[in-house]
Amino acid sequence: MECEFPTINSKSEEIKEIFLNTKTIAIVGLSPDSDKASNRVAAYLQSVGYKIVPIYPKEEEILGEKVYRSLSEIPFDIDMVDIFRKPDAIAKIVDESIALKNQKNIKTVWFQLGLTNNEAAQKAKEAGFNVVQNKCTKIEHKALFV
Repeated sequence: MECEFPTINSKSEEIKEIFLNTKTIAIVGLSPDSDKASNRVAAYLQSVGYKIVPIYPKEEEILGEKVYRSLSEIPFDIDMVDIFRKPDAIAKIVDESIALKNQKNIKTVWFQLGLTNNEAAQKAKEAGFNVVQNKCTKIEHKALFV
Protein backbone atom coordinates (compact mmCIF):
# COMPACT_ATOMS: atom_id res chain seq x y z
CA MET A 1 0.00 0.00 0.00
CA GLU A 2 1.23 3.45 -0.88
CA CYS A 3 1.75 5.94 1.95
CA GLU A 4 -0.80 8.74 2.03
CA PHE A 5 -0.61 12.28 3.30
CA PRO A 6 -3.82 13.20 5.14
CA THR A 7 -5.83 15.60 3.00
CA ILE A 8 -8.77 15.63 5.42
CA ASN A 9 -7.98 16.44 9.04
CA SER A 10 -9.34 18.44 11.95
CA LYS A 11 -7.37 21.48 13.08
CA SER A 12 -6.11 22.02 16.65
CA GLU A 13 -9.13 24.14 17.65
CA GLU A 14 -11.46 21.42 16.35
CA ILE A 15 -9.47 18.71 18.13
CA LYS A 16 -9.82 20.63 21.40
CA GLU A 17 -13.60 20.77 20.88
CA ILE A 18 -13.64 17.05 20.10
CA PHE A 19 -11.97 16.26 23.43
CA LEU A 20 -14.24 18.65 25.34
CA ASN A 21 -17.36 17.04 23.84
CA THR A 22 -16.21 13.42 24.20
CA LYS A 23 -16.94 11.19 27.18
CA THR A 24 -16.80 7.65 25.75
CA ILE A 25 -14.16 6.35 23.34
CA ALA A 26 -14.37 2.99 21.59
CA ILE A 27 -10.81 1.87 20.90
CA VAL A 28 -10.71 -0.51 17.95
CA GLY A 29 -7.66 -2.75 18.23
CA LEU A 30 -6.99 -2.14 21.93
CA SER A 31 -4.33 -4.68 22.86
CA PRO A 32 -4.23 -6.31 26.31
CA ASP A 33 -0.40 -6.01 26.13
CA SER A 34 0.71 -3.04 28.25
CA ASP A 35 3.79 -2.62 26.03
CA LYS A 36 1.61 -1.82 22.99
CA ALA A 37 0.80 1.78 22.08
CA SER A 38 -2.96 1.13 22.03
CA ASN A 39 -2.87 -0.03 25.65
CA ARG A 40 -0.72 2.89 26.83
CA VAL A 41 -2.93 5.41 25.04
CA ALA A 42 -6.12 3.84 26.43
CA ALA A 43 -4.68 3.83 29.96
CA TYR A 44 -3.82 7.51 29.58
CA LEU A 45 -7.31 8.37 28.29
CA GLN A 46 -8.82 6.51 31.26
CA SER A 47 -6.53 8.37 33.66
CA VAL A 48 -7.81 11.74 32.41
CA GLY A 49 -11.46 10.77 32.79
CA TYR A 50 -12.64 9.20 29.54
CA LYS A 51 -14.61 5.95 29.51
CA ILE A 52 -12.79 3.59 27.18
CA VAL A 53 -14.49 0.71 25.40
CA PRO A 54 -12.09 -1.98 24.12
CA ILE A 55 -12.81 -3.55 20.72
CA TYR A 56 -10.65 -6.66 20.36
CA PRO A 57 -11.16 -10.19 18.96
CA LYS A 58 -10.02 -11.94 22.16
CA GLU A 59 -10.02 -11.26 25.91
CA GLU A 60 -13.00 -10.56 28.15
CA GLU A 61 -11.56 -7.53 29.93
CA ILE A 62 -8.83 -4.99 29.16
CA LEU A 63 -7.87 -2.19 31.57
CA GLY A 64 -10.83 -3.18 33.76
CA GLU A 65 -13.37 -2.69 30.94
CA LYS A 66 -15.55 -5.26 29.21
CA VAL A 67 -14.23 -6.12 25.74
CA TYR A 68 -16.54 -6.07 22.72
CA ARG A 69 -15.85 -7.79 19.39
CA SER A 70 -17.32 -4.98 17.25
CA LEU A 71 -18.82 -1.51 17.53
CA SER A 72 -22.30 -2.92 16.92
CA GLU A 73 -22.07 -5.04 20.12
CA ILE A 74 -21.71 -1.97 22.35
CA PRO A 75 -25.09 -1.42 24.08
CA PHE A 76 -24.63 2.31 24.82
CA ASP A 77 -23.61 5.57 23.13
CA ILE A 78 -20.01 6.22 22.13
CA ASP A 79 -18.68 9.63 21.14
CA MET A 80 -15.47 8.64 19.38
CA VAL A 81 -14.14 5.65 17.47
CA ASP A 82 -10.35 5.59 17.93
CA ILE A 83 -8.73 3.23 15.39
CA PHE A 84 -5.54 1.25 16.11
CA ARG A 85 -5.82 -1.17 13.19
CA LYS A 86 -3.88 -1.58 9.96
CA PRO A 87 -4.73 0.87 7.16
CA ASP A 88 -6.57 -1.78 5.12
CA ALA A 89 -9.06 -2.24 8.02
CA ILE A 90 -9.95 1.46 8.29
CA ALA A 91 -12.56 1.55 5.50
CA LYS A 92 -14.56 -1.28 7.08
CA ILE A 93 -14.45 0.38 10.51
CA VAL A 94 -15.56 3.70 9.03
CA ASP A 95 -18.43 1.95 7.22
CA GLU A 96 -19.53 0.33 10.50
CA SER A 97 -19.26 3.71 12.26
CA ILE A 98 -21.42 5.35 9.58
CA ALA A 99 -24.03 2.58 9.88
CA LEU A 100 -24.14 3.08 13.68
CA LYS A 101 -23.74 6.88 13.74
CA ASN A 102 -27.26 7.77 14.85
CA GLN A 103 -27.90 4.63 16.88
CA LYS A 104 -24.72 5.08 18.98
CA ASN A 105 -24.47 8.89 18.72
CA ILE A 106 -20.93 8.68 17.26
CA LYS A 107 -19.44 12.08 16.46
CA THR A 108 -15.76 11.44 15.69
CA VAL A 109 -13.61 8.88 13.91
CA TRP A 110 -9.91 9.11 14.77
CA PHE A 111 -7.17 7.29 12.85
CA GLN A 112 -4.17 6.93 15.15
CA LEU A 113 -0.65 8.14 14.47
CA GLY A 114 0.69 6.50 11.32
CA LEU A 115 -2.79 5.77 9.94
CA THR A 116 -4.20 7.60 6.93
CA ASN A 117 -6.99 6.64 4.54
CA ASN A 118 -8.22 9.71 2.67
CA GLU A 119 -11.01 7.83 0.90
CA ALA A 120 -12.44 6.55 4.21
CA ALA A 121 -11.87 9.98 5.79
CA GLN A 122 -13.82 11.68 2.98
CA LYS A 123 -16.66 9.20 3.41
CA ALA A 124 -16.71 9.83 7.18
CA LYS A 125 -16.65 13.62 6.68
CA GLU A 126 -19.55 13.40 4.21
CA ALA A 127 -21.47 11.35 6.81
CA GLY A 128 -21.06 14.23 9.28
CA PHE A 129 -18.20 12.96 11.46
CA ASN A 130 -15.29 14.91 12.86
CA VAL A 131 -12.26 13.22 11.29
CA VAL A 132 -8.71 13.09 12.61
CA GLN A 133 -5.97 11.20 10.78
CA ASN A 134 -2.36 10.36 11.59
CA LYS A 135 -2.49 11.83 15.11
CA CYS A 136 -2.29 10.23 18.54
CA THR A 137 -5.13 10.93 20.98
CA LYS A 138 -2.69 10.85 23.93
CA ILE A 139 -0.19 13.24 22.33
CA GLU A 140 -2.90 15.64 21.17
CA HIS A 141 -4.73 15.60 24.51
CA LYS A 142 -1.51 16.22 26.47
CA ALA A 143 -0.54 19.08 24.14
CA LEU A 144 -3.91 20.76 24.62
CA PHE A 145 -4.77 20.08 28.26
CA VAL A 146 -1.70 19.13 30.32
